[in-house]
Amino acid sequence: MSLPAHELVLPASAMSTVPERRFGIYVHVPFCATRCGYCDFNTYTAGELGSSASPESWLEAFKRETELAAKMLSAAGVPQADSVFVGGGTPSLLGAAALADVIDTISNTFGIRPNAEVTTEANPESTSPQFFQTIREAGFTRVSLGMQSAAQHVLAALDRTHTPGRAISAAQEAREAGFKHVNLDLIYGTPGERDSDLDASLDAVLAAGADHVSAYALIVEDGTALARRIRKGEMPAPDDDVLAARYELIDSRLAGAGFQWYEVSNWAANEEAICRHNVGYWNESNWWGIGPGAHSHVGGVRWWNAKHPARYADQLASGFLPVGGVETLSAEDQHLEYVMLAVRMRAGLALRRLSSAERAAAERCADEGLAEIAEGRLRLTGRGRLLADGVVRQIVTAE
Repeated sequence: MSLPAHELVLPASAMSTVPERRFGIYVHVPFCATRCGYCDFNTYTAGELGSSASPESWLEAFKRETELAAKMLSAAGVPQADSVFVGGGTPSLLGAAALADVIDTISNTFGIRPNAEVTTEANPESTSPQFFQTIREAGFTRVSLGMQSAAQHVLAALDRTHTPGRAISAAQEAREAGFKHVNLDLIYGTPGERDSDLDASLDAVLAAGADHVSAYALIVEDGTALARRIRKGEMPAPDDDVLAARYELIDSRLAGAGFQWYEVSNWAANEEAICRHNVGYWNESNWWGIGPGAHSHVGGVRWWNAKHPARYADQLASGFLPVGGVETLSAEDQHLEYVMLAVRMRAGLALRRLSSAERAAAERCADEGLAEIAEGRLRLTGRGRLLADGVVRQIVTAE
């Protein structure tokens, strides 16, 4: 059920989950130096914002929202963060000192558990050995670097500005600064990409010493520059068969190097390398999203912030949480989300949470070779991972 935007009020049923569930904090930094042609995230360049917002005004508003969030949850006992994830956008554009300020603010309001995972995303071009050293000393434990590809022509097709080797150098600098956990992001299926380009990207990833890899098929989002170029015939649309073959190549190469998939698009070198923050999203945890357009979830209530940085800051300056909309999830909504997310996880879907018709559909998926059933759980096979959305549809539409 969707409600109009208003000052957020969490019901007692939602508040009662605060002491019981893991709690994560997501921080959205909406700034980018340039806009990538494929990106439809809530991000802005300096030219797009003009004088309406800046990193300085964002940081001030971030601190206000953090204080209001902690105050709202205080009735149930302010939860310490099990994980913090600073994403965007390009958080590294803030600089190391501002990122340290972000963590200090969260630590002083919510508190961060001693063994918490604290991650920031970073663009390789806006990092340096000193940057990594400073944020490591500030308490960050994990870095996620946007690599996308090691092939210059692929980066050019995506409108990425970093040089092919910079992501690898940045990963090595992060390791030298003491980061045990380093993730590299890849995008596959870009028009013009060859198998050899992806192979070279995987060679580079494995040589960099990263212990986590995220790999995403290129999705053409409406309203992006990439969508306009494809519509005009300037480049071909991604091919589904090619995307499937590229996914199998990634999985094979990473598995051969000792990585194991734990979510359809994510591989980790060991259990410690798994991104705990993202697992919190997929495992029905609570989290508060701070920043323009950030989404939050507490006990079956979901809300999202005003998207534009100026509007976001104005609402906070007036003393209100910058809520753009609120949705209370029905039991049916929560069940659907559980199936959608659990199916994608290596841990799989608990059959006990399905209706009899859904269990029968799950068994048919196993008969078709899309999944395996063992110990009361349905887990995708390699072929099933390529058709994960279809598996979800079979289960949730079963009658």
